[in-house]
Amino acid sequence: MSRTALRPAGPYAPPAPARELTVVSADGARLHVEVHGPDGDAGAPAVVLAHGWTCSTAFWAAQIRELAADHRVIAYDQRGHGRSPASPVCGTDALADDLEAVLAATLAPGEKAVIAGHSMGGMTVMAAAGRPGFQEHAAAVLLCSTGSSRLVARSTVVPLRAGRLRTGLTRRVLGSRAPLGPVTPLALRVLKYATMGRRSAPHVVEACARIVHACPRRVRHSWSQVLDLLDLDHGVRELRVPAAVVAGTADRLTPPVHARSLAASLPQCVGLTELPGIGHMTPMEAPEQVTGKIRELVAAHGGVRGNGKDNDDARIGEGA
Repeated sequence: MSRTALRPAGPYAPPAPARELTVVSADGARLHVEVHGPDGDAGAPAVVLAHGWTCSTAFWAAQIRELAADHRVIAYDQRGHGRSPASPVCGTDALADDLEAVLAATLAPGEKAVIAGHSMGGMTVMAAAGRPGFQEHAAAVLLCSTGSSRLVARSTVVPLRAGRLRTGLTRRVLGSRAPLGPVTPLALRVLKYATMGRRSAPHVVEACARIVHACPRRVRHSWSQVLDLLDLDHGVRELRVPAAVVAGTADRLTPPVHARSLAASLPQCVGLTELPGIGHMTPMEAPEQVTGKIRELVAAHGGVRGNGKDNDDARIGEGA
């Protein structure tokens, strides 16, 4: 089944970008990048969106539709996800390399952007925190439904008391090589239980499932191993720009304990928001709240606006 066939429809259908780029990362990995909203010459503030594990740019459809009216919105597919080809290199350094490459390719020298990361996208932000390219371009960040370490041990996807048994079973579930198969009623129930709140509307669950099921199983497995061993506590301490944290109280993949730990450790935390009854997929489950937080960060910390023109170096290819 093609990835295109699995793309969500209706209100969560991915909006058409104003422009598409292929950005080449430090190790040669090719990244699909979309630019939405006003032309850079209009001086609109820039927002960069980094999605999470098993997702794609389609995950941010609601935010893109709302923000593109008066922001230049840059969204990209993590390597192996969406329209970015898989790479044999998986790890937090690769995530940081990719974000740096996207920032360099889409923002003018010295131009600042608010960077929002969900789940693995938030981990990407933490991994890149000490990088010169990130520090040059990051005005503020939003960390949604994410954590910096102990992801498997703290997950409550497996309904057992915390301990070695739960951790072992969770590792096997999240690291499964089994294909997800078609989006069936059973698949929807499983995905909703594991990743979303009980009140999530059926059309939101289906849209989310179509995004997740489109992720190739080899990519899903490879990145699950990275998340299993994740330790980015040092990255949290190096994240010295204003940072807001959002979490769902019903999140089983990255329970609120992660958000509280981040808020306590971030050098410039500007707020922790816990959304009652919301699960892991906060940008899709609570789109207005997440979009609102991005707007708040732009208004308070948007910073310098460059001319928005893309760099002309050989790392960019037009047409993804």
